[in-house]
Amino acid sequence: MNDDPKLNRAEGQQCQQQTSDWDMAAPNYPSLNTVILLGILCIAIVFRFHKITLPLVDSFSWREISTAMMADNFQQRSWNIFFPEVSWTGPGPSYQGREFQIVSYLTALLYQLFGWHDWFGRAVAASFGLVTVFSLHRLTALCWNEMHAHAAALAYALMPAAIMIDSSFLPDPAMLALVTLGVWLFAKYWAGGSGWLLPLATVSFSLGVLSKPPGIAAGAVIFYLMVCWILESKGKHATWVFLSGLLSLAIIGAYFSWAIYLGRSYPPFHIAGTGGYIWDFGFWTYYRNSFYFKSVWNTSVLWFYGYPFMVLLAVGLWLPPSPAEDPKQRTLSAIPYVWLAAALIIYLAAAGEITSNVWNLHIFHVPVAMFCGHGALLLATLASRTILTPSVVLRSICIVALTLAWSTVPLVRTMKKPIAMNGKLLGEELARLAQPGDLVVAIAPEVGDPVAVYYSRARGWVFPPGGGDAEWSKFVADDATAIAQLEELRAQGADLFGVAKNAADKDGRLFIEHHDGVIDHLDRTATKLVDLNNLLIYRITRP
Repeated sequence: MNDDPKLNRAEGQQCQQQTSDWDMAAPNYPSLNTVILLGILCIAIVFRFHKITLPLVDSFSWREISTAMMADNFQQRSWNIFFPEVSWTGPGPSYQGREFQIVSYLTALLYQLFGWHDWFGRAVAASFGLVTVFSLHRLTALCWNEMHAHAAALAYALMPAAIMIDSSFLPDPAMLALVTLGVWLFAKYWAGGSGWLLPLATVSFSLGVLSKPPGIAAGAVIFYLMVCWILESKGKHATWVFLSGLLSLAIIGAYFSWAIYLGRSYPPFHIAGTGGYIWDFGFWTYYRNSFYFKSVWNTSVLWFYGYPFMVLLAVGLWLPPSPAEDPKQRTLSAIPYVWLAAALIIYLAAAGEITSNVWNLHIFHVPVAMFCGHGALLLATLASRTILTPSVVLRSICIVALTLAWSTVPLVRTMKKPIAMNGKLLGEELARLAQPGDLVVAIAPEVGDPVAVYYSRARGWVFPPGGGDAEWSKFVADDATAIAQLEELRAQGADLFGVAKNAADKDGRLFIEHHDGVIDHLDRTATKLVDLNNLLIYRITRP
């Protein structure tokens, strides 16, 4: 043994140098956490891009078709993103007050480059869904730890509601992706990241809320972290955040003021997302309906989550993660609770609207996935102190298998049933018969769904005509009123009339039975072109 300090120091330096040289020569393999994240992203890709070419005929058909029509009109009529336009209210212009059209505009660009394919909108939405998976993973790692990040991201990747919404031609996937990215970037900035993260977070968050107003709930996280800075006497940091927030809110307010103006200025005078709020229905209506919690429960169990995810959520909420010793880490660990509480406040104010258009619940899915992931970890580890033991791995496999078999696969299959296929077939038949410039009147299986107008590749009307305050999901009471509506459309230039024989309104009344007098009127005044088991089409003749 050599006791010479100088010689020992020299040998240590030589060993350190050899280790450094070996590290530089070794292959630059990704870390285990990176590999796991990439695996979760692959799982998310599989579930979001499976059957991506499905026509827009699933349970969200109605809303998807309006988004798809706006993409069509950007590409065919005007590229001005501030004038979103649908095609189901006549020859137009049919501008409507809508959210900022990120998904539809990107889809229109794809149409311009590669031609029209109805599934391009699904692909754009699914791509945003992958951004959510990544941002959620990194946000959870910042709030809790990497193992929780893996569990939360996997929960989101497998959650039926997230899969369905992320693979639908809707603005909601862009909303959640952008606000989650913005919150993660801001939380990283708050934890000591680069100053460039603040403007990037502001832009991302603002675009997310512009994509869909419920995204504003995620802003509570930014406000919470700003208040924490104020309490820590970091006034300069808080001031910059406050000014960035004011700028963001000013841009958001300006755009939606414009959307309201646009919707009030052009027929059919429609502003998306209006009505159904607590100030519309009144507090006591909400109270008598228990704030529509029964509807949310039914949606959660039968559509969106299923019992396995509901159990994981309950466990994750009931047993919170152990508090961190570092004060900054304790502050960050509260982010899921802040986000969830803000989303609940949004829900309490807009329960009528949200339960009527359930994709608005998407804003909940980041904190829900985080708590489901935490619940899964609790059940998998139980009393184990280490993660990679055979019993923990086996329990983890059982949890994933149970959620797949009892939630993910059956519920996604249910939500993606082609319930509006007859509407698509009607539209395609109208497209075959239409001459250039023809206007169509079409009644899909679900009255008010413009799916048949969309697939006719023409402009026209749903029937009964809808928009503004008009009720378009119910037939009028008598044939005389319906005939008067039809004659008014004839006078406005309607050329073809088509109806799916299973078309029924929200009261369950079949058109061909409830309005048999309208069919008789068409037999006398129009030319029958198609009479199949599922479709009926007339060419409307001029008076």
